[in-house]
Amino acid sequence: MALPSWDDVVPLALDTAPVPAYGAGSLADLLPTLVAHQGVDGFAPVIPELAPADRNCVFLIDGLGWEQLGAHPAEAPFLTSLLQSSRGGTGRPVTAGFPATTATSLASVGTGLPPGDHGLPGYTVRNPATDELMNQLRWNPWTDPYAWQPHPTVFQRAHDAGVHTAQVSAPHFEHTPLTKVALSGGSFRGRLSGEDRMDLAAQQLAAGDRSLVYTYYAEVDGKGHRFGVDSDAWRGQLMYVDRLAQRLAEQLPPRSALYVTADHGMLDIPFDEASRIDFDEDWELRAGVALLGGEGRARHVYAVPGAVDDVLTVWREVLGEQFWVAGRDEAIAAGWFGPHVDQRVYERIGDVVAAAHDDVAIVATEREPKESALVGMHGSMTPVEQLVPLLEVRS
Repeated sequence: MALPSWDDVVPLALDTAPVPAYGAGSLADLLPTLVAHQGVDGFAPVIPELAPADRNCVFLIDGLGWEQLGAHPAEAPFLTSLLQSSRGGTGRPVTAGFPATTATSLASVGTGLPPGDHGLPGYTVRNPATDELMNQLRWNPWTDPYAWQPHPTVFQRAHDAGVHTAQVSAPHFEHTPLTKVALSGGSFRGRLSGEDRMDLAAQQLAAGDRSLVYTYYAEVDGKGHRFGVDSDAWRGQLMYVDRLAQRLAEQLPPRSALYVTADHGMLDIPFDEASRIDFDEDWELRAGVALLGGEGRARHVYAVPGAVDDVLTVWREVLGEQFWVAGRDEAIAAGWFGPHVDQRVYERIGDVVAAAHDDVAIVATEREPKESALVGMHGSMTPVEQLVPLLEVRS
């Protein structure tokens, strides 16, 4: 059978990409809505379904997407029982934002801004000042955090307005640059065990007449990356975090709302050549590329000078039936990173941006050996990655 030629390729139309619901129902809209109801100036209740509460707690479970939760009622009976409470009782999810990855989503949650404004638009992106790839999760190579993300967090603004504000997480997160630029403000309380975090989060919630408390659990994501969604290890973590959420819900002080959400979903990518396209072995995709950023399902591609148009053409022709492939300005105009992109963020975005539509990934086995070996992946705009719960318990 003859192979299809480039002339046979019909690239995915960019307007078919399900752009996150910035300004109405995304992670960036959650804290602004909560603190607006608490009387903090400068914010509006942009998720209209959420009712006011004097004390608000956000429990973010890394990697627990809406579709994964819905597919595992036996492992998560408590969280499943709350599905109809999601998004203020509508039974609907919210969207993570693009790319659907931890550094980007945590910055969106903590700053109340879309990626185009807070400036963490991917797992790795180019630092225009150095032309190096900057890993925004590990903050490597070192970059001044407050120059990279200068906006105050919602936590800080709420603290300044007299709201009792606290973050309860693993101790090693306290001094990380990502915590500083995304989640700081008020006090940080480090606890190793999940049970201790839930207990302390409830105590911190009760510590003020108006309170804003954030707590976090990572290992649902960790086991999904390593072993895959629906593996025994992943399901064990889901069972554990279900018990944690119930433990916290049962300790809510009066006039409180608990919101259980996530930073992204996840899917397993098969280990075959058709599903894992190896950039390091593909001369067509490498041609004219100076840096490969992002991650397997949400790539930022930085071209050598003068090669942008050629790189966009080739990536669209090679991948356009499996990925939404856009030039930087096209992705910005389509709203992938929010309704606005700050000038300091503009060149962090790839000259070409590729977001997976199918169950495929662009790996790089030589330059990204650890990331390329992951079973579960995320990053793009498909529902399995974008949709996250916003489960609600009120006291």
